Amino acid sequence: MIRNAKPEDAQAICDIYNYHVLNTIVTFEEESILADDMADRINKVSEKYVWLVYELEGEIVGYAYAGEWKSRCSYRFSVESSVYLKNGFSGKGMGSKLYEALLKKLEKTDIHAVIGGISLPNEGSIALHEKFGFEKIAQFKEVGYKFEKWIDVGYWEKIISN
Repeated sequence: MIRNAKPEDAQAICDIYNYHVLNTIVTFEEESILADDMADRINKVSEKYVWLVYELEGEIVGYAYAGEWKSRCSYRFSVESSVYLKNGFSGKGMGSKLYEALLKKLEKTDIHAVIGGISLPNEGSIALHEKFGFEKIAQFKEVGYKFEKWIDVGYWEKIISN
């Protein structure tokens, strides 16, 4: 079941996210996030945008959200999207279901552009974005540094309204 995230989901979301923080380059955070901090993030995003969770047999196994792209006023119709799955749940279609639900909700708002930033390499995330019609628009070389190596970041964009 896909539903809106609640602050009470913060610990389960932290468990998913912190795995990626500590073991992957998909996020550039380097220290685990506490549940209270995640609850604050959920509340802040949910005030204006969308945060969803994928719940399977009572367990949250993934989440997706769209948040502010940039703080300047003229960017107010653009968001940055993110999808995270619990370790071991990739390749089961859950990321696609989450992204589809997220995009459907965003299409009902005044959002015009959805932007996905992808630390590279990440073939799975690239395939997910392109499956939903995102196009690669930029790549920044060696803008992140994690696990003793420089990491490129690519940006994919989808226009969802006219």
